[in-house]
Amino acid sequence: MPALAQNASSAAINCHGITKQGGMVICRTAPNARVEIGRAEDDTYVQSADGNGILIIGFDRDEPAAFARVGQHRVNFMIEPRDYDVSRINGLPKNMVSEYTEEELIRIRAATARKKIGFGSRVAEIGFRDGFIYPVTDHRKTTNFGAQRVLNGESKRPHFGVDLAAPKGTPILAPADGIISMADDDMYFEGSLILIDHGQGLISYYLHNETVLVEAGQRVKQGEQIATVGSRGRSTGPHLCWRLKWRGRNLDPELLTEWPKGHSDHG
Repeated sequence: MPALAQNASSAAINCHGITKQGGMVICRTAPNARVEIGRAEDDTYVQSADGNGILIIGFDRDEPAAFARVGQHRVNFMIEPRDYDVSRINGLPKNMVSEYTEEELIRIRAATARKKIGFGSRVAEIGFRDGFIYPVTDHRKTTNFGAQRVLNGESKRPHFGVDLAAPKGTPILAPADGIISMADDDMYFEGSLILIDHGQGLISYYLHNETVLVEAGQRVKQGEQIATVGSRGRSTGPHLCWRLKWRGRNLDPELLTEWPKGHSDHG
């Protein structure tokens, strides 16, 4: 894990975590402090720490640099760049790649609207503590986070998940505590989709499930079963596509299984 760089006067905000593209840090500052977060001086926004002074900051797949500032106190994050694979999948039905009927477009738009509500969840309490566990304990990883997708020969958006292949029916577990913000069994591309809000906009999600065992609003604990592995939606075989998003930024959920131990200031 790269070191965090901060100036000598930045004691007002201290952060630890994983400073790689797709990674995340947790910071402590004054309770309810307004924190300016940015990639550059002309690309910033403000977020409030919680009542305990805790703040999550995530780094997108292609994040070049970032900093956090409270008043005159600033911490700079030295973000480690990553190289990404190319993932090629052929033989997918055309209506799962680029050619859609009007009826299918209506379904896609409706599913997108439901996802927007789920991603809009903002649970105040932080369910994330000291790292994720893998949601599928016995798996074979088939696609890394961030891989450039080429579907039926067409270049698409990067793959923002980690694909974990396992037999159909394999239990899927919550990687950390949280509240279910979406549990939908009728999605166009995902087949079925579960979102878990771990607090402050940190949302993990689970695609292609065979069965969904939770419902929106339900509180789950780390290790609790939420679904089973399937192959529904745009999928070529049984697997879990596991993803993580923080306030519009795509993070690598697998990185959080490597969370540095020994820091309990956010608990």
